[in-house]
Amino acid sequence: MVALTNIVFSKTTPQAPRRHKTFLSFDHHLFNASFPLPHILNLFKRLTSFPKIHQRSLQIRNPFKDPLFSIPRSIDSKIFLLSFSLITRSASRNESPETKGNVVEVYLRYMPERRHSVAAITDDQVRKLEILANTIRQDILTMLTTAKSGHSAGPLGMADIFTALYFHILQHNPKRPNWTDRDRLFLSNGHIVPVRYAAMARAGYFPLSELSTLRQFGSRLQGHPELRFLPGLENTSGPLGDGSSQAVGAAYAARMNHETWHTYCVMSDGELECGITWEAALFAAKYQLNNLTWIIDRNNIQIDGYTEDVMPLEPLHEKFTAFGWNVLEIDGHNMRDIINACDRAESTWEAPTIVIAHTIPGKGVSFMECEPSWHGRPPKDRSELGTALKELRTLGGKINNNDL
Repeated sequence: MVALTNIVFSKTTPQAPRRHKTFLSFDHHLFNASFPLPHILNLFKRLTSFPKIHQRSLQIRNPFKDPLFSIPRSIDSKIFLLSFSLITRSASRNESPETKGNVVEVYLRYMPERRHSVAAITDDQVRKLEILANTIRQDILTMLTTAKSGHSAGPLGMADIFTALYFHILQHNPKRPNWTDRDRLFLSNGHIVPVRYAAMARAGYFPLSELSTLRQFGSRLQGHPELRFLPGLENTSGPLGDGSSQAVGAAYAARMNHETWHTYCVMSDGELECGITWEAALFAAKYQLNNLTWIIDRNNIQIDGYTEDVMPLEPLHEKFTAFGWNVLEIDGHNMRDIINACDRAESTWEAPTIVIAHTIPGKGVSFMECEPSWHGRPPKDRSELGTALKELRTLGGKINNNDL
């Protein structure tokens, strides 16, 4: 069931009309929403005349009960009609002869009004996000070198995605990190948390100077995120795979509580080797958690080498499709791809969405890119850091600046 304010619809699709009935719950009273053809055609005209149902009261008349139900003006004004489908079938024996052999089943789908237009972004805004992602990569390497430990490849590869999330996609407020209506961002592969710390600092969650305390005793910025210490985190992560189940639980709770915020979970491809991930995938598909999006960092490496050598994952797209998910594949370094994928995910109402983001581990630093050896180690000294920072600042030598 899809719960929205005090109205509940059973989740149905035109592809399976005979297996599901469409019901509407109003004040905890259920009505079957199948009507004779003349009445449905009248409903069709009325629906197309006003897309936002909060603009007026919607009355649907039934030949046996008058009225069957109504949606009053008091309904949450953020709810509007997304789409509806008409499925014609023959009347069954137990239906009244007044149906005259033709019944049209209406499949109504409602969704929250978009809080923001994710896909609406200009070329100039894209460029600013790309520059910010490059800055965040520099923050990551500086943090890791100061800490003398940590993971380089994954955080560098996910800088574009975290930049898009924190600076364009997520609904959040750095000044109110526990804001009730914020989108939830879970990090399952906690070892890449330096990229999240850098993005959060740039967004204003805490001072940039605090980034230098990464992995230090008493610091809020531990090597794996600690929910107890840093406001703005949604989960403590370390054991791979756990974040996927935590995110599914949050999305399910949002459904139960009629919340409209979206749940995102960033995951590694390596942790797909963990069984708990697939258990979570089954649960999310069963309950059609369309308020849930997993973003998989498909960088093809893990600490022991290449994923396809350690434990082959392909065909990944087909596997998640078979599990009942909406599957998207993108270039994880293309800002428009990232933003459009999240836009499509938030607009999908039949299933949870998984975004397989193909990324380059160590992105932006030539001697780190696609090298599994950089999965779990930082630059060894300031000299190596300087070389890496120069590559980032010159975009691999594309910018000539003798002062760098």
